Amino acid sequence: MHSLPCIILRGGTSRGPFLRLDHLPKDDDGRREVLRKVMGSGHVLQIDGLGGGNSLTSKIALIAPPSHPEADVDYLFAQVDVEGDQVDFSPNCGNMLAAVGPYAIETGMVEAKDQVTHLRIHNLNTRTLIDCQVPTPGGRVAYQGDTQISGVPGAGNAIKLGFLGAVGAKTGKLLPSGQVINVIDGIEVTCLDSATPVILIEAASLGWQGNETPAEMDANLEAMARLEKIRLKAGELMGMGDVRGSVLPKPVILSAPRTDTGTLCTRYFVPHRCHGALAVTGAITLAVATSVPGTLANRIALAAGTITADSLTQHVQLEHPAGFLDVEVEHENTDPMTPSRVSLLRTARKIMSGEVFIDLPDSVVMPPRT
Repeated sequence: MHSLPCIILRGGTSRGPFLRLDHLPKDDDGRREVLRKVMGSGHVLQIDGLGGGNSLTSKIALIAPPSHPEADVDYLFAQVDVEGDQVDFSPNCGNMLAAVGPYAIETGMVEAKDQVTHLRIHNLNTRTLIDCQVPTPGGRVAYQGDTQISGVPGAGNAIKLGFLGAVGAKTGKLLPSGQVINVIDGIEVTCLDSATPVILIEAASLGWQGNETPAEMDANLEAMARLEKIRLKAGELMGMGDVRGSVLPKPVILSAPRTDTGTLCTRYFVPHRCHGALAVTGAITLAVATSVPGTLANRIALAAGTITADSLTQHVQLEHPAGFLDVEVEHENTDPMTPSRVSLLRTARKIMSGEVFIDLPDSVVMPPRT
């Protein structure tokens, strides 16, 4: 029986264990086996581990000292399949990211300052940098506050995240297909990569209104099958190859907003189920897309009158099944293709600190604990 020091934290609308990367095997196969055991994957309830039987609670954050000269800490995200055996290191998770700063401070990896601790996180999944501001009055992380985010009960202290240079996080290009609009299976799509690669699709083109519940969307098997067909073709157009074994790119269904303050109504897929809220990385990509002329996000928002054609979008409010998410976009030299910083607020909460125990086969070599 092996054990690993573990802190379980909620970050944004996700929750999962935070582990030290140097406590895991150096090879990816060994790491995947450890993470499957930690979460109890292979069972619908993940009954033998820490997972919650849902993609939003089957996530792991792996933290390490910085490997980037401008960073204070490294963060590697792992999406762990609930019933299968897949552990995907390709995406980032901006919700779990919200708890990276608190974890680093709680464990002494980053020294807390009085009032607010500023740190820079290096995301190993996308090789991008994120500025993070954590409330630390008296030199301690303060989780309680009055900031509310959709999809989380109660309120918490605001943690500000600023994504730097997120354009082309996985593909190296904002428009990896080379086009603002592609036609796949007779449907117009926008393939765009900012904080994460996505395929934007207008709801009506798949027979949806766009404001259906996640359960209603998941139940439309014909539309879901067509959505996956589009995703696979889009992966090829984006230079990502065969994406059947990857959670990327993520499909996003768009329609006009249903509220007076919303910019777009969104439904985000992960990728074979509709997300109960909206991923932070997806929100960042959508916010950037509203400023890029000709994208489906830009076209729908213009038609709805929620943005104007003669100015870059600075504030974007994205409606999702659990409420809304506000995003601020800053551009270099008023160029819509070069967003310099995309910022938003999240909250986090420490839930448990201790050891997680796992059984491992002899083939998995664990590093010595120091």
